[in-house]
This record gives sequence, structure tokens and C-alpha cells, in this order.
Amino acid sequence: MVSNLLDLSANPATKEAIVKDAQALVESELANKSGISAGAVKLAYKAVTSFAPGYYVETLNILVPSMLEALQPFWADFQVAGGGSFGDYLVKRQDEVTPALLKVTDDMAHSSEKAVVVKAYNTVRGGAAKHIEAALPALGGLVEKYAA
Repeated sequence: MVSNLLDLSANPATKEAIVKDAQALVESELANKSGISAGAVKLAYKAVTSFAPGYYVETLNILVPSMLEALQPFWADFQVAGGGSFGDYLVKRQDEVTPALLKVTDDMAHSSEKAVVVKAYNTVRGGAAKHIEAALPALGGLVEKYAA
């Protein structure tokens, strides 16, 4: 089992596979959402993928190492604690995990030069925590898939 999640993004083939799985995870989460806030998230996703072709995958390539870095302290603690799944662990610690992951996306949005992307992100940022929390079990599974 990998002890440092950043090691996963050091291997280009593994990083590429993680990016593809992360994209599938996001698309699956979007497909399963409904309601007004889901509509806003879906619209923001469409804006980013339509107005800036290739930007989304580029962004995931940048976000994956940053997200792994943000998850590293939780992964280290999970390994010491033992038992269960990393997804369950993340859910139990969502009050700490969610802000750590949001910091990554906030930092990226603040440094983006694409106004349409920043606008789309700011539109959905208020409800982002609940969407992240809903995805934590799947995110934990994705990490375990590659760290095992």
C-alpha cells in the first residue's frame, strides 16, 4: 500500500488513469444529481467544458496532485487507524476533509485567467461543500484503487 499519495501522481501512467477515473467520478456524480442546485452545477460544468475545450482535463491534471496532497494527512491517519474503507473514513471526517479539498479548488479558481471558468465556479461555490461530501465515498474508493 502506498504511504504517500503524491507518489501516485509521480508515475505518468498512473496519473493519467487517476485523471480518467476522476473525470468519470465527476460525471457520475453530476448524472445522479437533481434539483435546483444540481442544475447550477451541471450548467457550470457545461460552461467550463464548452467555452474552454480541453481545459477541464487540463485542470484535472493539475488538480489531481493537489487533491492527493490535500488528502495525504487523512490517508496517513487512515493507515494508522486501520480497518474499514477510506471512503467511510472520509465521510466520518467530512468536516475536515471538505474544507481541505475546497481550498484546492478555491486556490485554482483564484489563479485562473479564464473569466468564464471563474464565473462558473463562483456560481456553484456556495453549495460545493454538500456536493463534495456526497462524493467522498467514491473519492475514497478511487484513492484506494490506486494506493492499494
